[in-house]
Order: sequence, then C-alpha cells, then structure tokens
Amino acid sequence: MKEEYFEKYRRIGLKISYYRRLKNITQEQLAEKIDKSTAFIGAIEAPNMARALSLDTLFDISEALDVPPYKFLIDD
Repeated sequence: MKEEYFEKYRRIGLKISYYRRLKNITQEQLAEKIDKSTAFIGAIEAPNMARALSLDTLFDISEALDVPPYKFLIDD
C-alpha cells in the first residue's frame, strides 16, 4: 500500500466496521461469509492501522453486508 493512501484505507475499514455493526454481524460471521479469517477482518477494521484490500474483497464485503460498494469509498 502506498503511504499516501493510508488514511483512505483506514476510513474504508472504519466504514466496514460501521455497516457490519449496523447489520448486527460479528467479525467472525463476516469473515465466514467472505471466506477470510477473522484476523483479516480485524486488521481491516482496526482504527489505528490501515490494511489494503482488493476490489474483489470489497465487493464480497459489500454483498455480505448488503451495502453498495460506493458507500465504503465516499467521504461523508
């Protein structure tokens, strides 16, 4: 990941966490739905770090949470 995108990835992770909690889904449940580890989801959502993720993974998360992908990318 490019250092210049650190904050963008961090915000994406925070939005994933927000929408996951809004749907009352645990990190474990989300990880299972997208065939990733719980540690991976935890790393993405951690507020003090940024973890790069692919568009495929973002689309999988989007489907699992029933949230349009653009919601994770816009600043609001």
